[in-house]
Amino acid sequence: MRGVFVTGTDTGVGKTVLAAALVAALRADGVDVAAFKPAVTGLDEPDGDRPADHELLAAAAARPVDEVAPHRFGPAVSPHLAAELAGTALDPAALVAHVRGLRADVVIAEGVGGLLVPLTLGYTVRDLAVDLDWPVVVAARPGLGTINHSLLTVEAARAAGLDVRAVVLTPWPAQPSVMHRSNADAIAQLGRVEVATLGEVGTGIDQLARAGATLPYAGWL
Repeated sequence: MRGVFVTGTDTGVGKTVLAAALVAALRADGVDVAAFKPAVTGLDEPDGDRPADHELLAAAAARPVDEVAPHRFGPAVSPHLAAELAGTALDPAALVAHVRGLRADVVIAEGVGGLLVPLTLGYTVRDLAVDLDWPVVVAARPGLGTINHSLLTVEAARAAGLDVRAVVLTPWPAQPSVMHRSNADAIAQLGRVEVATLGEVGTGIDQLARAGATLPYAGWL
């Protein structure tokens, strides 16, 4: 089983769209692909007509939502707190076992928020990425502030021995400004990392697949 771990510089930076685009593109190529997200929070506060993270990933992979996201919570809080409020706790070993038990040739795993978000108070998203031992791709905003956020995330990943394959700036504008292009160049040079871009993407599976096909994902697996 091969995989990619998609993380982000923050919450709401496009991780799910990036992960779903990768899943849809791989599936369109005939790859047996699964998706995984250890926990989803914030279901009490839906984002308009946009599907929830686990729903979009499940649709892209054509897999059951319970397989994609085994833990789903209402409050828009950190997963460790969401689990506590629900009277439960996430089990790190069970999360890893769930992924290892997926029947697929490739798994696209998406984290929750950034790398240092706690799944429990003793186990972070970064710890899960280390246990899965797959290359990491970082979703980041293209605008002001992204240089610092991206480099901090790359540094945090590498400090744990993770292999960061790329930073993906999204949603990349149709007409990028001088700042946008400079941000991409600075992240690539200072972080010694590949920088890719992903434009605004709808939630249709065909749209996701076409967007994902523009990314150099073969080198990330």
